[in-house]
Amino acid sequence: MKIAFFDTKPYDKPAFDKYSGEYGINIKYYETKLNEDTVFLASGCDAVCAFVNDTVNAEVIDNLTQLGVKVLALRSAGFNNVDIKHADGKIHILRVPAYSPYAVAEHTMALLLTSIRRIHKAYIRSRDFNFSLSGFTGFDLHGKTVGVIGTGKIGKVFIDICKGFGMKVLAYDKFPQKEIEDGEKVKYVELQELFSRSDIISLHCPLTEETHHIIDEKALSVCKKGVVILNTSRGALVDAEALLNEIKSRKVGAACLDVYEEESDLFFEDNSGHILEDDTLARLISMPNVIVTSHQAFLTEEALENIAETTIENLVSFFENGECKNEIRYKPENDE
Repeated sequence: MKIAFFDTKPYDKPAFDKYSGEYGINIKYYETKLNEDTVFLASGCDAVCAFVNDTVNAEVIDNLTQLGVKVLALRSAGFNNVDIKHADGKIHILRVPAYSPYAVAEHTMALLLTSIRRIHKAYIRSRDFNFSLSGFTGFDLHGKTVGVIGTGKIGKVFIDICKGFGMKVLAYDKFPQKEIEDGEKVKYVELQELFSRSDIISLHCPLTEETHHIIDEKALSVCKKGVVILNTSRGALVDAEALLNEIKSRKVGAACLDVYEEESDLFFEDNSGHILEDDTLARLISMPNVIVTSHQAFLTEEALENIAETTIENLVSFFENGECKNEIRYKPENDE
């Protein structure tokens, strides 16, 4: 089995070499992203392996099919970058539904603590032997109300972390899991109530037509003054322009973003020697109450091992048995 592996980073190879070696799979690594201009690199391959910022639109899918590629193996849980409808009947899409929910949930809490306790600023100041505490006053998390949108595996872990800090949790999910509610610290509510009552809002839901810009001007207008917005899920869950405007108006107290709507040509790369043309991102980064990390929430040793193991097992299962439990199937009812 020969695999074309796109958007390769140095941290991808060790785990994938380990598991592919166990099954005799030949991986050809490419640093370039998968798109209309690079799809030809998959020529002669049985499958391609793609990540979150690779482009798998109708043209790419048609080209992969013409090249004889049977499978697209996503090394991610999200698949909003794939035209699932167009892929139906042409190519099989496999994904990693879960790797380490702890990685993302813990990074979310790390961002929150860093922001509200000014740890990043204290680090820079103390490097210059400036030990003044001026401007470092934060607030306790204990007793605060956090709104968690999306209560899948990552959302549930984040809720547990918040409960450990003595926080109250308001949860929202299209498909609520009532066992999460404990009648005291965790309660499912409608979105409007979550927006209006939460001191902190954290996003852990997939990107769909329904959740696109779930945090927008209208949602932020309902929120408390000083609300903290956390997004470690998908960039387009947040209307970046609306967020920026509400930060400037002092409505939003802080924002911690590990993802960004227009990140595909920026994140995972060193752009330090270039002029940043994305004015919205540049202004967000310039704000003293905004922290941006470059889609690194997933990046732990445990998660990388899990991603590689599941991706390789998906491919082996499909090519040996003709099916895979982690295949994404197009559902026509989604168009209704």
